[in-house]
Amino acid sequence: MPQDDERAKIAKQFMDGLPHVSALGARLTGFGDTRAEIEMEWRADLVGDPRTGVIHGGVVSALMDTCGGASVMAHPDLPNGTATISLRIDYMRSATPRQKLRARAECFHITRTVAFVRAIALDDDEERPVATATGSFTVER
Repeated sequence: MPQDDERAKIAKQFMDGLPHVSALGARLTGFGDTRAEIEMEWRADLVGDPRTGVIHGGVVSALMDTCGGASVMAHPDLPNGTATISLRIDYMRSATPRQKLRARAECFHITRTVAFVRAIALDDDEERPVATATGSFTVER
């Protein structure tokens, strides 16, 4: 099995083992070369404002955090695992109700013990982000 396929399999197993990922219905849709993408469908039980149907901000942050960790695992330096050290999220707008939510992340720098990540959350409007994030993650070797 090629190295990238094996790493993608490990990342999928890692995500499948996280109860919050299962609860959100999130799935890994892209993985490799320092990048990851995760998506989930809109669901009424994840709405933060019943009046508008807008997804709760915590759902957006959980999706971006998990995607950031997956991007660390996609790094060619082959970390064995990761955990979030810090995550700063800037919410740009509400996610559009009833639209799929996607997070994309890139691990843009890695040291012996810390990885640095940028992430973005999007709905169907690819031109206007729902949120952006920067974070640092542990690197387990």
